Amino acid sequence: MLCRAELVAVGSELLLGQINNSHAQYISAEFAKEGFFVYHHSAVGDNLERVVAAFRLAAARSNVVVVTGGLGPTDDDLTKEALAKFLGRDMHEDAESLRHLLSYFAHRNRPMPEANRKQALSIVGGQMLDNPNGTAPGQYVEDSGVHFFLLPGPPLEMKPMLANQVLPRLRAIFGAGDVVRSRIVRFCGIGESDVDESVRDLTQGQNPTVAPLAGEGEMLLRITAHATSEEQALAKIEPIETELRRRFPNYIYGVDDDSLVSVTLSRLTQKSATLSVAESCTGGLLGAMLTSQRGSSSAFVGGVISYANDVKVNVLGVPQDVLELYGAVSAETAEAMAVGVQRVAKSDFAISITGIAGPDGGTPEKPVGLVYVGLVNGRQEVQTFRMQFRGSREQIRIRAAKQALWRLWQAMQTDDNVV
Repeated sequence: MLCRAELVAVGSELLLGQINNSHAQYISAEFAKEGFFVYHHSAVGDNLERVVAAFRLAAARSNVVVVTGGLGPTDDDLTKEALAKFLGRDMHEDAESLRHLLSYFAHRNRPMPEANRKQALSIVGGQMLDNPNGTAPGQYVEDSGVHFFLLPGPPLEMKPMLANQVLPRLRAIFGAGDVVRSRIVRFCGIGESDVDESVRDLTQGQNPTVAPLAGEGEMLLRITAHATSEEQALAKIEPIETELRRRFPNYIYGVDDDSLVSVTLSRLTQKSATLSVAESCTGGLLGAMLTSQRGSSSAFVGGVISYANDVKVNVLGVPQDVLELYGAVSAETAEAMAVGVQRVAKSDFAISITGIAGPDGGTPEKPVGLVYVGLVNGRQEVQTFRMQFRGSREQIRIRAAKQALWRLWQAMQTDDNVV
């Protein structure tokens, strides 16, 4: 029998955008490790009829329903009440759960508020799930082949209950599921539509599957396979990854947890080479990305945020006549900035970024999203790249920083014998 799971998060705060539904990601990942398939995610507010409707929909299409939230002591905690109403069952006070609640408050030298007594209510025919880290016990109920698991919302309570009480029950019910493994293949320098056009034959498969993922300033493909063992699942992934590398030899920079920052710094470290940056429109974003990587100090020596032209001239040595003749956003200025920061920092490689991030400041000749990147490579040659981005101010800045790293990574790929 196949596990077809659905996750329901209860809480109006989710719908108001006050907190993220991080439970859906966590539980889905834990289920995938076990070979249990999650088919649906949903969220519903603290309203009895709407929670009942969520149970009705979930039970019609799934055989495992995991619900988080709504098990607290207040009037708007309605998850158990909603499931009892949906199933047409009564609730009764569970003596063991009540003893746990009384003990919980006694250990804190506090009387138990009467409102907490509702947390000891159990749906008839169900089983209470111990919560050693809080006052809200969970609940397991089976009805007509659908297995309902009610878990508290706080992550420090939910996560151990999932591991110790939900997953063992699912293994007993469904047996060992197939092992599910994924490989994320990371691209840069090529558009999503170009990749999609070239991999349509690969995306038609069922095991493994190939699907695009959203990535800001880069393109990702996820290869997912399931099998009876990890080795077999990875063996199914390998030929697809090999084929992608054959089709896109110049655009795949890494897999899984790799990032443009990590692979760039790794290559610099392998070369015993250093990098400096000069930023205008990105305002230090590239430097922040680099220093967010542990161990970046072995390769990244520093940078200059040359937002104003005076800093470009007085710190980086950009000639005043270059700015007057070509403007701050130009290939010529980008080249001078890269040369200047490489000279100041005495680094082996240097990157510069100058552009118009918007939302204002564009002209017909130099529209918003126009960015120039300068690069001093390992041969001490200077290259400049003109780019035109779309999107918000933040998107343009992120994409510019990533493209700058991409150009450096490419240069080091063809410059392996230098530095």
